[in-house]
Amino acid sequence: MDPRRMLRSSVLALVVVTGLVASGCAGGGEGPPARGSAAGKSPDAGPAAPAAELRPYYAQKPRWRACDTPGFQCARLTVPLDYERPGDGRTIELALARKKATGPGKRLGSLLVNPGGPGGSAIEYLELFAGTGYPAPVRARYDMVAVDPRGVAGSEPVTCLSGPEMDTYTQIDQTPDDVAEERRLAAAFRGFAKGCERRSAAVLPHVSTVDAARDMDVVRAVLGDERLTYAGASYGTFLGATYAELFPRRTGRLVLDGALDPSLPAREVNRDQTAGFDTAFRSFAADCVRRAGCPLGSGSPAAAGARLTDLFARLDARPLPTGEPRRLGEALATTGVLAAMYDEGAWPQLREALTGALRGDGAPLLALADSYYERAGDGSYSNLMFANAAVNCLDLPPAFTGPAAVEKASDAFEKASPVFGRGFAWAAMNCAYWPARATGTPHRITAEGAPPILVVGTTRDPATPYKWARALAGQLASGTLLTYEGDGHTAYGRGSDCVDTAVNRYLLEGTVPREGTRCR
Repeated sequence: MDPRRMLRSSVLALVVVTGLVASGCAGGGEGPPARGSAAGKSPDAGPAAPAAELRPYYAQKPRWRACDTPGFQCARLTVPLDYERPGDGRTIELALARKKATGPGKRLGSLLVNPGGPGGSAIEYLELFAGTGYPAPVRARYDMVAVDPRGVAGSEPVTCLSGPEMDTYTQIDQTPDDVAEERRLAAAFRGFAKGCERRSAAVLPHVSTVDAARDMDVVRAVLGDERLTYAGASYGTFLGATYAELFPRRTGRLVLDGALDPSLPAREVNRDQTAGFDTAFRSFAADCVRRAGCPLGSGSPAAAGARLTDLFARLDARPLPTGEPRRLGEALATTGVLAAMYDEGAWPQLREALTGALRGDGAPLLALADSYYERAGDGSYSNLMFANAAVNCLDLPPAFTGPAAVEKASDAFEKASPVFGRGFAWAAMNCAYWPARATGTPHRITAEGAPPILVVGTTRDPATPYKWARALAGQLASGTLLTYEGDGHTAYGRGSDCVDTAVNRYLLEGTVPREGTRCR
């Protein structure tokens, strides 16, 4: 398990822990607040032209070409590396893709989509799902658009470790049993951070959520839209809320599905997620123990959790063979289990993987872990984990400063989840060694002046607990909460006609559901 990867739409795969939340950033738009400024301050003074040094960026004309994926168009845009110094000549190129509205009906503009992460490729999400999988009435009226955020995938990706180095890193014991193991874990986090600094030093201070939100305003202008229409999942909800905070009068219809609470410090974010994954596991376990042949037995969900804890302990002492040089130890097994919590559709695969592990075969659980880390068959990794750390460690001060602080808090994490709590607590130490200072602070986002914003929360969501959706909807001056009573991470486009109908009506007509609406 690795905390760097947090909050990602289940459509693309799976996720885990670590903090977020935005900082102010000076230099763009209509003169945004200084870095680290107080919450609630907005640079958006209405439809005024951008600052002089930013006008060339806002005036770009994208050169669309055919993407490698048929039916999609691709382009590249240039944005300042540092919005506090937009005229210093340093820039980042962003990858952009779209699928034109299919009709019939009047075109409503662009719908920008983001799957979360942080670090998930929005372009991959568009090409694999949103561009063809979003409800047809929405695709008919909107150009579906994605931009890989700075530091992610096609937009000058952050790089940290080689494939073999990542193989070693993902197997490090994250439930240390003694001081020597604590030191090895701390050394692994330091090594990861040093690798990022060595390979990506120039970009590391400039990949915060505020930077990405400012980029989205350039994208909005380049696409010719007066207001941003946006659908963000998981971490993408924080990106969308940050945009609304910075540019409330340029905000259009925002769907924030699987929401974050931006007012929480990193330690609380991690502890809440620990409880969220425990809730999801108990739901899985309750389903499993009712089935014949459940690998975790036929008793209560608590007893199933005890059996899983025992399996992790055995794997810690003696990793299983997998048919390849890597063996399945506790760390990779935990990651594989957590990966399946994102979508109840993965529960049958998890039951089979646990059955295999109990019979001495680690390959099925390893496959789940590899999908989580986006490890390819050739041993290479996407940059998801690298970008995830780079964004998270900028957006919030670290949850812990070192092993002693983790030890003091571990009881609270284990109370949140007897099965996963200890590992989550130690995993939350990763940002303690990050080379770029955090620029964000926890704060409420109200986005005063923005039109109605739709927040969607799932009651048994593992990665973004339902309480976060309630909190964000309550903070936003124009927020409305839509509740999905169910399992899995996020709700829109995952099979609920009730959720999809409510979201579609909002996107197409601007009408939010009645306050208190619940879907099953």
